[in-house]
Amino acid sequence: MKMNKICISLFLYLGYTASLYAKVPNVDNVYFDPDFLELPNKSTIDLSQFESNEQLPGTYYVDIYVNTDLISTENIKFEKKDNGKLIPCLSVTDLAKFGIKTEEYLDLDKTENSCVNLSTIPNAKSDFEFNSQRLYLSIPQIALNKKPRGFIDLSNIDNGITALLLNYSYSGSKNYDRKSNGSNSTSNYLNLRPGINIGPWRLRNYTTWSNSDEYSGKWDTVYTYLSRSINRIKSQLILGDGVSPASVFDSVPFRGIQLSTDDDMYPESLRGYAPVVRGIARSNAQITIRQNGYTIYQTEVAAGPFEINDLYPTGSSGDLYVTIKESNGSEQHQIIPFASLPVLQREGYLSYSVTGGEYRAYNKEIEKQKFGQFTLIYGLPYGTTVYGGSQLSHNYQSYSIGAGKNLGALGAISIDVIQSHSTLNNGDTSHGQSYRFRYNKNLNTIGTNIALAGYRYSTDGYYSLAEVFDEYRNGVNAPEIERRRNRAEITINQNLGEQYGSLSVGYVRENYWNSDRKTQSATVGYNNSWQGISYGLNYTYNKNTNTYSYKSSNYSKSENEHQLALSVSVPFNVFDDTFYYNFNTNSSSQSPSTGSVGLSASQLNNRLNWSLQQAFTNQDQGSSGNLNASYKGKYGEMTGGSGYSKDNYNLYYGINGSLVAHSEGVVLGQQLGETAAIVDIPDAGNVTVLNQAGVETNSYGYALVPYITPYRKNTIDIDTTALPENTEMALTSQTVSPSRGALVKANFSANVGHRALISLTLENGEVIPFGAQVIFKDNPQLNNIVGDDGEVYLSGLSEKGQFIVKYNDKQCSANYNLLGVSDYLGLYKTTVVCHK
Repeated sequence: MKMNKICISLFLYLGYTASLYAKVPNVDNVYFDPDFLELPNKSTIDLSQFESNEQLPGTYYVDIYVNTDLISTENIKFEKKDNGKLIPCLSVTDLAKFGIKTEEYLDLDKTENSCVNLSTIPNAKSDFEFNSQRLYLSIPQIALNKKPRGFIDLSNIDNGITALLLNYSYSGSKNYDRKSNGSNSTSNYLNLRPGINIGPWRLRNYTTWSNSDEYSGKWDTVYTYLSRSINRIKSQLILGDGVSPASVFDSVPFRGIQLSTDDDMYPESLRGYAPVVRGIARSNAQITIRQNGYTIYQTEVAAGPFEINDLYPTGSSGDLYVTIKESNGSEQHQIIPFASLPVLQREGYLSYSVTGGEYRAYNKEIEKQKFGQFTLIYGLPYGTTVYGGSQLSHNYQSYSIGAGKNLGALGAISIDVIQSHSTLNNGDTSHGQSYRFRYNKNLNTIGTNIALAGYRYSTDGYYSLAEVFDEYRNGVNAPEIERRRNRAEITINQNLGEQYGSLSVGYVRENYWNSDRKTQSATVGYNNSWQGISYGLNYTYNKNTNTYSYKSSNYSKSENEHQLALSVSVPFNVFDDTFYYNFNTNSSSQSPSTGSVGLSASQLNNRLNWSLQQAFTNQDQGSSGNLNASYKGKYGEMTGGSGYSKDNYNLYYGINGSLVAHSEGVVLGQQLGETAAIVDIPDAGNVTVLNQAGVETNSYGYALVPYITPYRKNTIDIDTTALPENTEMALTSQTVSPSRGALVKANFSANVGHRALISLTLENGEVIPFGAQVIFKDNPQLNNIVGDDGEVYLSGLSEKGQFIVKYNDKQCSANYNLLGVSDYLGLYKTTVVCHK
């Protein structure tokens, strides 16, 4: 074919032309000489649309830059002006959306059509860079609204589509005792998180079910609530079950109403702190995590250090109580502090919360008491924040006041005091104070991701609201509540440098006024790598963490446990996959030391993760081992595995995912976060979403993207390297800006169908000239330009159809039929006659 000759000729000619005009100011007019094309009938060739650096008018999907800032990506209509250049057709609404002070330029829309006259703004101009599909708007600074970095116009936030949502997660295990007089056991855990989205309203429920051979099946409703964003006042409204903010007082579960500031609506606001649970399993173990009395997480892990960073907590605070149940039935217990950061607000910013309703305890025997809570936080000049609030009920009143200070390079601190007045169940009254100090330092320049430290001291007469309310039982003698005297906590994640790894530390310590028990839980971890070899050293210490409520009269036992674990991972390649050789050793003060060797891998583009381990001990405990795997697919995630030891054999399994029902059908996918997206590519199945393991469209063209960030611009990209053979896409990226809890739709279009290389001729046998346009009236997306020898490449075709061809101010009509035409790797080649 002569296409290569044509391309070479064009490049040589353009280079020659550029050299001729290098010193001439105006080089826009470029003439394409048909004599350079080795084609017959050169006089019929139409190259006029490529001259003068011109492009066809129409609608283009472009990146829009205002000065040097990327504002958005969207479809913009372009018109051709007298000088042949494409000019964007923008409305006043568009300019206002781009941050331009349109109210100060009243003549913007005084044009014959709906397009603004950008020259109304002095020194303003537009420049369309066609090759990169970028529209640059040069706007004087005086004509722009001053907005902080990361600003999102809340009036443009997408509330998403109306939909029914369901997140589900199931895990089960079976333990087979290998001893002659042993017994088998089974346990199951299920959590369901259904919801409904209608406009800005979100209805959510969190229900769990668990059973085992020790107790029958039990259902627990963690919460049910209705919420919505109120963008005008940057707030969230909650009706139903919730947890009060922990910035001023300890969080309190309630059933009622709450209106509070949503900090994520502010630009560059601080993100909420989420704990990472780390620990060491001595064997194949079941991990159960409880918060505020509810089981919020349960999974199985292999022997060695583990890390859980995908929690879905039930509130903004409340310590996490972690139970590690080993394969032999023994248990470890540890406490992970889940606290808030120092209270800070930017100058002039106001944050508030108003809560009212009934105290919602997980124990049904506790009486329902009404209470109200109010908090206020305000940013003053010089990095100072003041805050306070009150909690009021019939049997309890408390008042708080405090201040925080940004110390710059030294971090941030806050100090506050709470005065409480309590009426106990026995009629006694009590008064006391609680003093709290919090410190935070977050310096990315030296690798400190988060350093959170806190200390609290409470006097003997101080009671929190929950401690008082928990004493009121319906005809039942309440157990004596341990009242905290001192509490200290620290959480540090420190990057030590490229060669020296990273260090993580977590510690919490408590003692009590009416008990001799001292609770301590600590984790220390060091991780590094050398020439691809990763290694880590982890230590845990737990003391008196196995129960959460005592009567001081019957507690005398002290339990201490120390564990130290070393892990090493060595990568090696087999064909195109990377495998890891793993070595773990674990030493414990309450059990024999163990070690293991194994293999692990992440395959199929991170969809499949598996590991195989063989364990050993330093005592005559027999051998043990385990195999576990997980697979992420378009319809959810499956997990499973098994392990064995001298005394038992266990099997565990699980499945989790989501279901979304919307106006156009039902979509299955992986578990959704609080805010998610649904990709819509009509009729394009098996299209992969970039950087989302296992996320791809179903046969109807829908896919669920599990996690996106509310009140921020999120870019959703299609993986063009994994497109099916019958699918082509001109647009592979979309930007969405959702509200909290929304399921936003990202619409794409694709050419799905046959691909063909068609030779076009006229009735007299002449070929259609180079540069002619092929136009489909019913689907403009298929349009293309004729190339060498009258050939045109078309994709997304049905088996037969019709199109028109425009050339040299003439046009003809062509009908094609691919039935019976042979193809090579899905590409059809045929000849079609175009009739005038």
